[in-house]
Amino acid sequence: MTTTDLAGATASPLTACPRSRVQRAVKRASYDRETAYRLIDRLKTAHVGFVEDGEPRIIPITAWRLGDDLYLHTLNGGRLSRRLGSGALLCISFAVTNEWVMTKSAFHHSANYESLVLYGRAVPVTDHAAFDAAFRAIINQIEPGRWEQVRAPNDKERKATALFRIPIEEGAFKSRTGGPNDDPEDMSLPVWHGLIPTGV
Repeated sequence: MTTTDLAGATASPLTACPRSRVQRAVKRASYDRETAYRLIDRLKTAHVGFVEDGEPRIIPITAWRLGDDLYLHTLNGGRLSRRLGSGALLCISFAVTNEWVMTKSAFHHSANYESLVLYGRAVPVTDHAAFDAAFRAIINQIEPGRWEQVRAPNDKERKATALFRIPIEEGAFKSRTGGPNDDPEDMSLPVWHGLIPTGV
């Protein structure tokens, strides 16, 4: 599956509730699934937020998409697997800065970025066929055809791994593109302005 392969994905937009609807710079927001899915498929690194013992926690973790579901895995029986398996609400974010926007005034410096925030609950994946299908997806996304060359997980490895599926239903994508927004009175200042790629 490539970043443009959306087979099996629904065409309906992401659900936007009061907690997930973009409130600031709303023109930069999108609830289009294809746009959101491309960022997930490109990055495959998420930050998963949840509350534990009344305190916030954020864990960076590999996350990937298969159809309309997000997958992530961790040590079976570990702290994170217990929290995910509890069915508690999760907040999952993806973000990348593509360019620094350099302006003639300190205040207007900015960034061209892409970000996605999702809300959902994790469901354990215990079926062997579904387990293998999920890992086949990410391995073949990284290098097409690799799954067919390597050894599949054995029972010991499956037992050590907690795999979770999170239906992609609620969230919002947000981005900025374009050049500097300088004030007219600053345009005569003898300082360079423009875009610096981040190299990410």
